Amino acid sequence: MGRQTALFPEHQALKARIVDFGGWDMPVQYDSVLEEHHAVRRSAGMFDVSHMTFVDLTGPDARAYLRRLLANDVERLKTPGKALYSGMLNEQGRVIDDLIVYAPTVANPELWRVVVNCGTREKDLAWMQAQAVNFRVSLKEREDLAMIAIQGPEARARVATARPALKALADGLDVFQGAEAGDWFVARTGYTGEDGLEILLPNGEAGAFWRDLLAAGVKPCGLGARDTLRLEAGMNLYGNDMDETVSPLVANMGWTIAWDHDFIGKPALEAEKANGVKQRLVGLILEEKGVLRSHMKVITADGEGETTSGTFSPTLERAIAFARIPAGTADRAEVEIRGKRLPARIVRAPFVRNGKPQH
Repeated sequence: MGRQTALFPEHQALKARIVDFGGWDMPVQYDSVLEEHHAVRRSAGMFDVSHMTFVDLTGPDARAYLRRLLANDVERLKTPGKALYSGMLNEQGRVIDDLIVYAPTVANPELWRVVVNCGTREKDLAWMQAQAVNFRVSLKEREDLAMIAIQGPEARARVATARPALKALADGLDVFQGAEAGDWFVARTGYTGEDGLEILLPNGEAGAFWRDLLAAGVKPCGLGARDTLRLEAGMNLYGNDMDETVSPLVANMGWTIAWDHDFIGKPALEAEKANGVKQRLVGLILEEKGVLRSHMKVITADGEGETTSGTFSPTLERAIAFARIPAGTADRAEVEIRGKRLPARIVRAPFVRNGKPQH
């Protein structure tokens, strides 16, 4: 038995299928992954993401510390509560983890919030503490908090139905911005490519809020739908699409690098860029019937690569994947599946934006 979130009893009550995920007992699906996926694309679905690691940062050097720690630059955050996506790199310029950091809010002007992946929790916290030695900054993991992600075109309206007191706040948030609501933190962020909210709240209040969302017509969704949604939306999964052996320049994360400030791993990235990046992460759409999974051989005119993530896209009704292939101009590929080579198109992510196919 793994660790359990505050919402585990709710998953049991709904008879979810539970699997191990990064040491946590998490719901992979409640009924149909397809129905859960479509609920998020068409109306609203919710996910228990309390297994993520939440870290609060305070201290006079918190901003300087984050500027050194992250390849993206928190100096870009000019609006209270604004969120920033970034890689956290090692000295070799490889990805220790990808994360979201929230700027201080009007209600809490000294507090920075960082959300990192559950599977990398121990190494992330150790790395962050080690880098904090020369800064006046304090790190506190918030194991007392749960997080529920409500996603989809009707997500904010359904939250307002479940908790009318949150309506004005939710309606007033810009995309990628968070704000306090008492002990709760409400952010207009997500991992699905749809509008929605991610809400941090005390563990003891999570179950009641989950049940209120159910009553408001929000469909519970598991890790299965979360994966198909994020892949359609062109969002990387740590451990599949990048890790400590992969450069952000190869993982389609170049847009997150702020080259005009000093950060850990910058010299290595500058050297890689000067020498020419040898690989790229692309999208694939299979042109025949078949199933795409990770670690399948991909053949292009520029050489061979492999898939890093793959699934059936409920929106496109085709198999899709991310693939790491040699840098070049190839727009066609073949994927080796059970000894056969099937044709695929090379495309730019995302595959789907706001519920609409992009290819």
